[in-house]
Amino acid sequence: MLWLSNLLQRPAVTWWDLLDIAIVSVVVYELLKLIRGTRAVQMAIGIALVVGLFYMSLGLQLETLNWLIRNIVGYVVFAAIVLMQTDIRRALTHLGRTPVFRRFERTESDDDTIEEIVVAASTLSAKRIGAIIVIERRIGLRNVIESGIPLDAKLTYDLLVSIFQTSSPLHDGAVIVQGDRLAAAACFLPLSVNPRVSRELGSRHRAALGVTEENDSVAIVVSEETGGISLVIDGALERHLDAEHLRARLKALVTVRRGMTSARTGAYI
Repeated sequence: MLWLSNLLQRPAVTWWDLLDIAIVSVVVYELLKLIRGTRAVQMAIGIALVVGLFYMSLGLQLETLNWLIRNIVGYVVFAAIVLMQTDIRRALTHLGRTPVFRRFERTESDDDTIEEIVVAASTLSAKRIGAIIVIERRIGLRNVIESGIPLDAKLTYDLLVSIFQTSSPLHDGAVIVQGDRLAAAACFLPLSVNPRVSRELGSRHRAALGVTEENDSVAIVVSEETGGISLVIDGALERHLDAEHLRARLKALVTVRRGMTSARTGAYI
């Protein structure tokens, strides 16, 4: 009964203790949200199993098992970092999207730029010409831009449409939009490895999902087979959008006016 007596004699819980518990709870909850549906879940289960075996070896005095775990745990940490580098990068990116850092908002797109993108997407959709347009927001896409052909040109729908013509040498890949400029074309994007992605989706949709899983960019995909327009944000796909819905979504997601906040959403628009 000594352990029960010690438990009852613990100091009273203070507001700082409650704050500490609340912060840890939020961190654990966000971590579980990040790894849900990814291969990190299986790795987390494996790590929990190793930790359980370690404490079991201590309790049952299994010296050989304890020695083995103590000697391999360092290598396991490095292996986990290598295997989970995508998930770690996504977690750090998610941390950088918190409202605390919104003061560093830098990307601005006006209504004219959005209109050029919407007209280009509608034109490509009507002609069933495949395309993928990635719009940079707070997190830079320099590594993606460097994989393509630099343009640094004024964004117009004529230029967008001409880039994705099958006769154009730049049509195979994505274009990157920075503000009201076309930064680069023929850019290579990472394909999504999410096992929940439908097998019906082609490489363009998977590339759009992949790039938006790693940062806060917005991707617009025009299907070559159906001509359908899709919008991808945070690894989530919105399909079968018409011009009006695409325009409304881009204005809500991309347009930034410094110092102004949307009264409806409470987010920067």
